[in-house]
Amino acid sequence: MKQISVFLENRPGSLFLVLKKLKELKVNLRAMSLADTAEFGVLRFIVDQPEVLIEKLKQEKFAATLTEVLAVGVEDRPGGLCDVIEILTQAEISVEYLYAFVVPSKEEAYVVLRVENLEKATALLKEKGITILDKIPV
Repeated sequence: MKQISVFLENRPGSLFLVLKKLKELKVNLRAMSLADTAEFGVLRFIVDQPEVLIEKLKQEKFAATLTEVLAVGVEDRPGGLCDVIEILTQAEISVEYLYAFVVPSKEEAYVVLRVENLEKATALLKEKGITILDKIPV
């Protein structure tokens, strides 16, 4: 699955400008995360057509990148995420960051993970019966 990251100056209005552009483009965000440091922020999100949107954002001079991430289904119960991370930890696969979301009509929670070895992580989780998403369920 592909994720878009937009780098933001750490100042009032930066987030609004990106969200306003997404609204103008009629983009429906499926999942998102915002992280910051003292200097800048990173808005990460999942949309239906990331390859098309990344080009539009770049045309508008947003500092945006496309990144391959892993999105997995997690049992919606205490410890569900821990079980997935345990599989990766035992295989010595580092998780760089993650963010989660739920789809009310489903019985799973979902987690977007950026890992150091995407192919190995994907194969390992599939082998363990973990749902790997190629798009966000609705």
